[in-house]
Amino acid sequence: MVTLSRMSRTRLYRSGNLVLEDFPVEDISEYVSDPSAVVWLDLCAPGPKDLAMIGEEFGLHELAVEDARNEHQRPKLDCYRTHSFMSAYAVGTDRETGMLTTSEISVFITSTALITVRADDSFDIEQVVARWDDTPDLVKHGVGFLLYGLLDFIVDGHFAAVQELDDRIEEVEDILFDEDSSAIQSIQRRSFELRKNLVRVRRVVLPMREVVNTLLRRDLHIVNEPLTPYYQDVYDHVLRATEWTESLRDMITSIMETNLTIQSNRMNLIMKKVTSWAAIIAVPTAVTGFYGQNVPFPGFAAEWGLVASSTAIVVLSVVLYVSFKRKDWI
Repeated sequence: MVTLSRMSRTRLYRSGNLVLEDFPVEDISEYVSDPSAVVWLDLCAPGPKDLAMIGEEFGLHELAVEDARNEHQRPKLDCYRTHSFMSAYAVGTDRETGMLTTSEISVFITSTALITVRADDSFDIEQVVARWDDTPDLVKHGVGFLLYGLLDFIVDGHFAAVQELDDRIEEVEDILFDEDSSAIQSIQRRSFELRKNLVRVRRVVLPMREVVNTLLRRDLHIVNEPLTPYYQDVYDHVLRATEWTESLRDMITSIMETNLTIQSNRMNLIMKKVTSWAAIIAVPTAVTGFYGQNVPFPGFAAEWGLVASSTAIVVLSVVLYVSFKRKDWI
């Protein structure tokens, strides 16, 4: 008999129909031996003793139970003699802050039961249940149907997260050539934030390709023939999300490189203008410095000398200004 101390949820399907929900966990032992019955057990924040009891009741491998107990597992699918163990992550983004959130879920897959283990309630299991209820015609396919609904929810979340990142990258691209100084200053920071989020998404999306591909293997007997097209659709979404992630990584790199190039070009333009004005300012300095010598020179102590020096300053300054203006240096 199984007795759990933490939050749990149960469902019983028999002959393609939902016949019981939220029944006591202690009654699971009566149903798992029935080949026509499929049991779903969800554990939220279970303790080590709870997982040990579940492992003993369902004959789960100790390594799989250990993986479920230890958080931050890599997305994967481990196959054992009587069951399989899957680790995956749901991904979400905060639309206001753009922060990326991940929720880990561990899944034990047996011939008559699907056991989901969540570290906390950040993983929205209600959305998964809603997907199961929306496709009652697939219930007859047993555990494979339950697993499909779970995977479909997870992969759709990956797709939505990548879409959100794509939208935010486009926002950065729009201000890349903006002359507003405040927008320019935020490009580098936002680019690094997007790159960090993209790395986190990539870590949970890329391994799912191997997970779904392994589930499609016929020797595992998890996915039957009628469910194969549904799993292939999930696999296609995984591939698209993976390829999209890779392209976004290239876009982020391109944005960062382009931003550095633009900043360098703007700095060169500023230096060109400063140098041009410095050359113009150097003209009166040179002329007055020449006429400031303590030796006699043409126009020394004469009024026409002042007129000549002033005229030289104005003419040379105008000539330099016009010359620089034509070359677009000023």
